[in-house]
Amino acid sequence: MLRDDALDALPVRAALPALNDALDGHGAAVLAAPPGTGKTTLVPLALAGLLDGGPARRVVVAEPRRIAARAAARRMAWLLGERTGQAVGYTVRGERVVGRHTRVEVVTTGVLLQRLQRDQELTGVDVVVLDECHERHLDADTSAAFLWDVRETLRPELRLVAASATTDTAGWARLLGGAPVVEARGAVFDVEAVWAPPARPVRPPHGMRVDPALLAHVASVVRRALAERSGDVLCFLPGVGEIARVAGLLGALDGVDVLQVHGRAPAAVQDAVLAPGVRRRVVLATSVAESSLTVPGVRVVVDSGLAREPRVDHARGLSALATVRASRAAGRQRAGRAGREGPGVVYRCWAEAEDARLPLFPAPEIKVADLASFALQAACWGDPQASGLALLDRPPAGAMAAAGELLTVIGAVDAAGAATERGVRLARLGLHPRLGRALLDGAVSVGAERAAEVVALLSEEAPREYGDDLAAALRAARRGGDAYGGRWRAEVRRLRAVVGQETPRPSEAHSPGAAGDGGEEGLVGLVVALAFPERLARADGGSYLMVSGTRAETGPGTGLRGASWLAVAVADRPVGQAHARVRLAAAVDEGVARRAAGALLRERDEVHWADGDVVARRVERLGAVELGVRALRDADASLVRGALVEGLRQEGLRLLRWSPEADALRRRLAFVRAHRGDPWPDVSDESLHARVDEWLEPELGRARRRADLGRIDAGQALGRLLPWASGEAGRLDELAPERITVPSGSAIRVDYADPQRPVLAVKLQEMFGMQESPRVAGVPLVVHLLSPAGRPAAVTSDLASFWRDGYRAVRAELRGRYPKHPWPEDPVGAQATRHTNARLRR
Repeated sequence: MLRDDALDALPVRAALPALNDALDGHGAAVLAAPPGTGKTTLVPLALAGLLDGGPARRVVVAEPRRIAARAAARRMAWLLGERTGQAVGYTVRGERVVGRHTRVEVVTTGVLLQRLQRDQELTGVDVVVLDECHERHLDADTSAAFLWDVRETLRPELRLVAASATTDTAGWARLLGGAPVVEARGAVFDVEAVWAPPARPVRPPHGMRVDPALLAHVASVVRRALAERSGDVLCFLPGVGEIARVAGLLGALDGVDVLQVHGRAPAAVQDAVLAPGVRRRVVLATSVAESSLTVPGVRVVVDSGLAREPRVDHARGLSALATVRASRAAGRQRAGRAGREGPGVVYRCWAEAEDARLPLFPAPEIKVADLASFALQAACWGDPQASGLALLDRPPAGAMAAAGELLTVIGAVDAAGAATERGVRLARLGLHPRLGRALLDGAVSVGAERAAEVVALLSEEAPREYGDDLAAALRAARRGGDAYGGRWRAEVRRLRAVVGQETPRPSEAHSPGAAGDGGEEGLVGLVVALAFPERLARADGGSYLMVSGTRAETGPGTGLRGASWLAVAVADRPVGQAHARVRLAAAVDEGVARRAAGALLRERDEVHWADGDVVARRVERLGAVELGVRALRDADASLVRGALVEGLRQEGLRLLRWSPEADALRRRLAFVRAHRGDPWPDVSDESLHARVDEWLEPELGRARRRADLGRIDAGQALGRLLPWASGEAGRLDELAPERITVPSGSAIRVDYADPQRPVLAVKLQEMFGMQESPRVAGVPLVVHLLSPAGRPAAVTSDLASFWRDGYRAVRAELRGRYPKHPWPEDPVGAQATRHTNARLRR
C-alpha cells in the first residue's frame, strides 16, 4: 500500500514531469535536487512506473556506498508498503536481496561496474540512475563513462539520469551529450552557523593522523550543542578511529544515546540511526551521512571540518586514505542536514577566517587515487588508455603509467595494454587487482580457505589492537567476536565462493609454487607478498629495505622483531620521518620473497665508480634488495669505461696526469676561446666531460682502474682538441704565446690563470724603453712590475701611463732600498736590463 502522504511531501515530485520530458526527448538528464527532496527514493519509483501506473520499467540505482544502497532500498520499499526484495531490492558486495518481481534495484557503483563488464548491454534494464554524482567517486565516474558508451554504441534506448545535490550540472550535461538539466526545489529551513574554533592551535592532519586535541575539542562542542540546543546532534568526523575516540570522550550522557555510523557499522546500528529515536541522540558519522543518508530528528550538526580522501605516492609504492580539510561544498552539505525538518544550527570547529581558504570542492578521485582498478576496468572495456571514455577529468598520465606497470607484472594486461583472460577474471572479483592476484595465485599455493582469510584481512584495515603482525592478526580475527570479526568472516565466505569459481587452471596460474616450510607465518606472508611484491623488505642495518627502494621501520612493541624478511601489507610515513613505518606485515623468508616477486628478480653485471675506483661485480637483485654479490674479473669494457667517466665526473679531471705544461696549455686554450671563440675548444670541466670521446681516446678505452687514469698525459690529450682541420691550431703560439720577450731580452712566461686578464710578471728594469703595454690576441697584458727582489712594485695594464704618472713615486721609494740597480729619471729612454749598475759598467 502506497504511503501517499509521505510521497506527496517529497518536493522532487514537482520536477517529475520535466524529468520525464527530458528523458523522452533526449534519453538522458541531469537532476539537481537538494538533500531531502526525494531524488534518491521517489524518482526511481516514478521512473519504474510504481507510483501512478506509468510504463513498467526496470530501474537500477547506483549509490557510492553500501550503507546508502541498503538505506535507499529500505526507504523505497517502506514508501510502497512492502519489504525489500519485492518491487524494490538491493545488491551490495556479499549481499543480494532481490526477488522475481523486483523493478527497482539499488546497487553500489562497484556492483554496477561488475555487471557492465559481464553484460555491456545491461540486458533488461531500462533506466540507470547514478546518484550522488557530486562526490566524484572513481567507480561512479567510470560507470557514467561506460554507460554513455553503451548508450552511444549499443543501446540508444537506455535512459540515464545523473542525480546530485550539489554538482557541476553544466559539466555532467556536456558529458551526457548536452542532456537537459532538471532542477528540483527543496524545502530546506534556515541553518544558523556558529563558529567554534579550538581555544589553542591544533596540529594539521597528516596522513591518517588527527591531533587528539582537536578530537577533544569536538567532544566539548558536542556537549555544548546538547546544552544550548534541542533536537538530535549529528557530528561529522573523518573516520572510524576518530568516531570511536570521540565516543569514548563523551562517555555516558544522561538521557542521550550515542550512535556510531560508518560503512563498517553493523546493520542493526545503521537501521537504528535511520529511524527516529526514543530518546535524544548524538550520531557520530563519517561523510556517509553528508548526502547519502537521511537521519531523522537532527536539528544540530557539529562539523569537525575533516574528511578522508584517497592519496597515492607512486614513487614509493605506498597508498592509503589521507585526512584532509573538508571542502566548502562538503561543509554546505553537512550543514544542510540540520535544516531538514526545521530551523537548525551548525557548529563549525574552525575559525570563520579559515573558511575562505578551504577548497571549493573535494578532489575527484581520478586525480588523486591509485588507478590500478580503473586501468584494469578500462582495459577490459577495450580502451586501455581510457582515451575514448567520457570523463569529466582525464586520468593523470603518471598514475596510469604506474597502474599499467602493475597490471603487466601480475599478468592482467599484455604488452599492448589489452586485458588478458586472467585480467578479465581479476576484474570480476570485486577486489583491487593486487588482492585479486593474491587470491587467485594464493589459492593455488596455500589453499583457497587461507588465501581468502588473508585477502579478507587485507581488504579492510584491522583494528589497531590486533597488532602489526599479520599472522597474529589473522588468529585474532578467527577468535574475534567483535564487529570487525563478523565482517571479516562474511568477506571470507564471499571470497571463498568466488575463488571456487575463478581458481585458474594450473597451466594459467602465475603461481610461485608452494610456500615452503615457513609455517602459518610463511603461508600468510606468501599471500601478502603476492599482493605487494614491491613491499617485500629485508632487514638492513636496523631498518628494512623494501624491494621498491623505500626504507621502512617497525614500531615500538612490534610483534615482528627479529624477522629477516617482511611482506609489508600496510605502511605509512610519520610526520618528519624519512622512513616509512610498518603498520601490518608478515614475516617471510628469502625463498618466499624470491617466489612471490620472481618478476622483479634480476642478475646483472654492475660496474660503477665507488670509494675512489672502479668496482666491478655481478649482483643478484630483487628490485632494490641485493641478494648476492661476487667480484667480476672480466667486466665488459664499455661498462668499465662508463665507470671511469663517472669517476672523472665525481672527482674531477685531476685524476689524469697534469704536468705544468698541460696546465699551461689548458689555460692558454681557455684564453683564446674567451677572446676568439670558435673554432677554439671550450676546455671547461663540463665541456671536457661531454667530449671525452674526442680527446681521451684511445687511452680511456684501454684503462681499467684509477691508476690507469693517472697515466694518461692530459696535455697530450688536450692537443687533440686544437682546430687542426681549419689550420688555426698553428696560430696558438701567436695568439697565446707561452712567453713574451721583453726589452731586456728575457723571455717571460705569461700567466693565463684569468682568461680575461692574463698577467706578465717582470722586473721593472727589464721593461725600460717599452712605451706601450704588450698585448696577446689584441688583449693588453696586466703587467706586474717587480722590484729587484721579485716583489710587486706596481700593477698596470697601461705602461705609458705608469711611466708618466706612477714611476716617480716607485723610484723614490725603491732607489734607496736597491741602490745597486738602475733608477733612471727617464725610463722610456733608458736601456732595459736585468743586471745591476756594476754589471752594466763592465
